[in-house]
Amino acid sequence: MAKIQLEGVTKVFPTGLRIGKTLNRMPFPDKIVRESSDSVAETEGNVLALDGLDLTVEDGETVVVVGPSGCGKSTLLRVVAGLADYDGTVLYDEKDVSDVPVKERFIGMVFQSYALYPHFYGQGNLNFFFKMNKAPDAEAEERIRSTSEMMGFGFQDLLRRKPGTLSGGQQQRLAIARALVRQPVLFLFDEPLSNLDAKLRASTRVEIKRLLHTFAITAIYVTHDQVEAMALGDRVAVMRAGRIEQVGTFRDVMADPVNAFVAGFLGTPPMNLLDGTISDGRLQLGAGVYDLPDAIADVVHAGQAITVGIRPEAARIWGDGETTEGLTFTGTIDVVEPDFGRRLQTAYVSAEGFACSVTAPQDIRLTPGYPVDVHFPTEALYFFDGDSEQRLR
Repeated sequence: MAKIQLEGVTKVFPTGLRIGKTLNRMPFPDKIVRESSDSVAETEGNVLALDGLDLTVEDGETVVVVGPSGCGKSTLLRVVAGLADYDGTVLYDEKDVSDVPVKERFIGMVFQSYALYPHFYGQGNLNFFFKMNKAPDAEAEERIRSTSEMMGFGFQDLLRRKPGTLSGGQQQRLAIARALVRQPVLFLFDEPLSNLDAKLRASTRVEIKRLLHTFAITAIYVTHDQVEAMALGDRVAVMRAGRIEQVGTFRDVMADPVNAFVAGFLGTPPMNLLDGTISDGRLQLGAGVYDLPDAIADVVHAGQAITVGIRPEAARIWGDGETTEGLTFTGTIDVVEPDFGRRLQTAYVSAEGFACSVTAPQDIRLTPGYPVDVHFPTEALYFFDGDSEQRLR
């Protein structure tokens, strides 16, 4: 196993080259351009995929990297693996690996597309590593046998078949075993479950978690699926425009986001982020004006742009006789989405000047087109500076 550290890592691609799964064709600006967006920035005709990125993955830890498409997640994996050059420092157990060849880094990689050798049987896919390294047949057979036992029931049958005869879930099991048989010090996963249906995703996710925890393998796992991030990650790293915005446990990042981007990215449905301004010491939000909590009133000024955040599950459908501090307004229900598994429903509500979503129990009758009173409790509100996006409270 290994502790992985990335310090000030920068990666620039010439415009028009393929980065990950996206073909980037951007105009050539005359000077450096910093885009305030979720995707990578462009700089003097080049694409800045990683921008002074810092990240530490502890020995035996699984860090899940999430972020919007094009933010540099796959490039991050390629740099760690040694498949792309870069500026900055990558350390394995405090050792700079910039001059260490890929084959000597003892990395296991699992891809979205499986990347199996189609003309080899499953046994041949696992054995290829040993053939290339001229390992003794006895060692190869023993490693394949022990790996097959780790992969569980039914895996031996996959060794006698070619990839083209296997289902997506079976191919991914074989790809994971091919990485595991190398006895890696580091596992890199690039959206390995995105091609599978929901049932296979769930079962394969459990298998990956079992392997990672059983053998305490250091792992960096890239995904768009927040269920995977919650289930597999010891910590989650939220990435934007080639930088890590925040790292922590999923629960901590959800509860204490450092900025509006992180707050709005994590969560299903995502946090409501409503744009307002400060006027005469009060919050102007849409057509309404509301009192500010004392902790916020002390740090804002007249005319300042403010973003107010609240998670849909913390907002409430307002009933008669309820009295708590916060923001209350009347809106119209646009759409209702049921969640029968959790016996919940999410109502999307339009008010004068803004819209929001509210999660409520399924036994409350919510009908599209009807008016509804919505309450945001003060203790559930987040406040962000409208310009810098930084958290105020």
